[in-house]
Amino acid sequence: MKTRAAVLREMGAERPYGSSKPLKIEEVELDAPEHGEILVRVRAAGLCHSDLSVIDGNRPRPLPMALGHEAAGEVMEVGPGVTDLEAGDHVVFSFVPSCGTCDYCLGGRAALCAPGAVANNEGVLLGGGHRLHQGDTTVNHHLGVSGFAEHAVTSRRSAVKIPKDLPFEIAAVFGCAVLTGVGAVVHTAGLRAGQSVLVVGLGGVGLSAVLGAVAAGARQVIAADIAEDKLELAKSMGATHVVNSKDEDAVEQVKAISGGGVDIAAEFAGVGPALEFAFAATGKGGSTVTAGLPHPSTRLALSPVQMVAEERRFLGSYLGGHVPALDIPEYIALYQAGRLPVDKLLTHRLKLDEINEGFERLAKGEAIRQVILFD
Repeated sequence: MKTRAAVLREMGAERPYGSSKPLKIEEVELDAPEHGEILVRVRAAGLCHSDLSVIDGNRPRPLPMALGHEAAGEVMEVGPGVTDLEAGDHVVFSFVPSCGTCDYCLGGRAALCAPGAVANNEGVLLGGGHRLHQGDTTVNHHLGVSGFAEHAVTSRRSAVKIPKDLPFEIAAVFGCAVLTGVGAVVHTAGLRAGQSVLVVGLGGVGLSAVLGAVAAGARQVIAADIAEDKLELAKSMGATHVVNSKDEDAVEQVKAISGGGVDIAAEFAGVGPALEFAFAATGKGGSTVTAGLPHPSTRLALSPVQMVAEERRFLGSYLGGHVPALDIPEYIALYQAGRLPVDKLLTHRLKLDEINEGFERLAKGEAIRQVILFD
């Protein structure tokens, strides 16, 4: 079948993106789903920094590529071997497919799925190969999803069934922002009720972490960013304190609020100075966790002596360390119970043709979660 998709052909385009238009809305050929795959009519897709990092060249990927990884839609067709989904079911995509059989998947660490990582790096689906073409030209898949498109073929293991009464624009953010932000604090760092939390970088993922820390019963939720409007938004979402990380004494402010340093500091800005700030503000016995994705060349100078003598932990978190098929339904249930109000993350609703303007807005820090809605 033919469908429209946002295709990236060259990284590092000049800004503003609304003028240079790095993403071209093009007609592509989409093959039918093969064994273990599904065809989905995409209904909503979120704009994320992980997409932006491919556009600006910080996360190189094989090109041309149809971008988009945070999305939700309706199943139109299932391929051979798919027995637990049918046409009409609603799904949210997971940007790491879980094979279910590698050592990581069997150990409950689906975010580290070995075949899934290989497929994502090569721009193919979990089963191998491409389903997107333009004549003789192959178009690569972004993280097994390519959700900035009217339709997508993906592995069954890249999709999680969701309730049909959940709005698609809300469902989409569970696939990345919510899993990553909430999971980094609650799952990877192991937040316990009564602990103090610092969240650095208040985009969609960071504010999801604020919501998750509040829902999990943190004693203090300190939100840090360089943008005053985002600090105000964090307060409206339950942050007990805010700190402008541009302040020269920002670390001292956090230590004064928390009584010597926070139990958990979570960084989502994706830049080295933000991570160093988070580490410096973590107290003895505490954990610093990052889900940010800076340029691969970024390096940090950390003190092993400090980590040993103060029993500090430094943690990376990918997909929140979750098993999406288990955790996405639980987080959706929390949202439906009113305890995880992720609808507050949505700041803009776009059409597919407005995607470049949306990414310029994201690059300028003028949006939290923008969602493309498909008719």
